[in-house]
Amino acid sequence: MIKTVEDAPLLDEVRKRMGRVPNMTKVMANAPAVLEGYLGLSGALKRGALPGPTSERIALAVGAANDCGYCVAAHTFTGKRVAELSDAEIEAAKAGASDDAKEAAAVGFARELTESRGKADPSAALAAGWTEEQLLEIVALVALQTLTNYVNKVAETENDWPAV
Repeated sequence: MIKTVEDAPLLDEVRKRMGRVPNMTKVMANAPAVLEGYLGLSGALKRGALPGPTSERIALAVGAANDCGYCVAAHTFTGKRVAELSDAEIEAAKAGASDDAKEAAAVGFARELTESRGKADPSAALAAGWTEEQLLEIVALVALQTLTNYVNKVAETENDWPAV
């Protein structure tokens, strides 16, 4: 188990963004370059072309595919509170699906990308109306979520999110 760091300069930025400092970022603070990279890519993707609810669905799909309980709990919370996803939408996202055809194409692509280690066919997502820009953001989001999933699994991060 990797320890958490309670006081580091970048944790102030986390507190400003989220209103709190989750244990995952306290673990990442052991390696400032990792935390800086996570914050940079996370911030850039939040300003990107993917809708917030789609990003939460993808985070749930990747977290479930990688069996990361910490991330599934975190994104279940933010999926409900921030993206306003229903319980049914959250469960579907964890399975790489959605009742909405366009969302299903994005989440399915993300899940396939995760499970195949990058060998996913984007044609269904493009046909569903996602742009090349959005497809590349899905790839980046899968990479970001995989990073957080692996950090939490290796560190055995204590879950500080409501239990799922």
